[in-house]
Amino acid sequence: MGKKIAIIGGGNLGTAIAEGLLISKFSKAGDIIVTKRNVSTLQSLKDAGIQVSSDNAAAVKKSEVIILAVKPFQVTEVLNGIKKELNENKVLISVVTGVALSDMESIAGKKATFFRAMPNTAIAIRESMTCICNKDADAATVKYVNELFSKLGKVVTIDEKLMDASTILGACGTAYAMRYIRASIQGGIEIGFDATTASLIAAQTVKGAAELLLQKGTHPEQEIDKVTTPKGCTIAGLNEMEHQGFSSSLIKGIVASYKKIAKD
Repeated sequence: MGKKIAIIGGGNLGTAIAEGLLISKFSKAGDIIVTKRNVSTLQSLKDAGIQVSSDNAAAVKKSEVIILAVKPFQVTEVLNGIKKELNENKVLISVVTGVALSDMESIAGKKATFFRAMPNTAIAIRESMTCICNKDADAATVKYVNELFSKLGKVVTIDEKLMDASTILGACGTAYAMRYIRASIQGGIEIGFDATTASLIAAQTVKGAAELLLQKGTHPEQEIDKVTTPKGCTIAGLNEMEHQGFSSSLIKGIVASYKKIAKD
């Protein structure tokens, strides 16, 4: 029998998680409840058989797993509102940026098993990269939480000290990849393609390149070597990009984002 899951926060992320769990058949519709102040915006979930509610405490009371998917500034208020319903049999998973395990434990008390999970926006199509850490969870619970998010994409367990870094590389990284694709589209248009065709070619090429690494476990340079023939057009383009600071600019951008999140 599947666990009852309460998703506190029916925004884009909370809704995507609910839909992914249902589509993947990890959970039955009746085992999921999503909360939001304005439940009228959750009609599509309700139509799918998922329970919707504006009562966070009631949702937590009848659930075994709670996924906190609210805005960072709402965390204290929401946790204070549900902490009476938490106990040692509950699993609380936060997908909120910048909220530490110790923060949750301090507000809610040592009543539950705490996890942090950092997915990215590709969770909407069950292709997320989700990084997970926990506070004193047993092996069975760790396995369950990993299986839950593996239904929504790839999963990796990390130390909590790397959660900010995972936000940059995995979540902000989506924007970095999109910017590369956008630039490729612009270049494609300049060399003769219409925007629609350039977009298809650029996006599918990036998808294929990523799948090569994921499925074959190779290093990017190994795949680059396969398409860089002596005196060829690929190496000419790559060298020009490096002369213009392509790699160093990307690295500096990642570090700048990390410094920003660490500072805030």
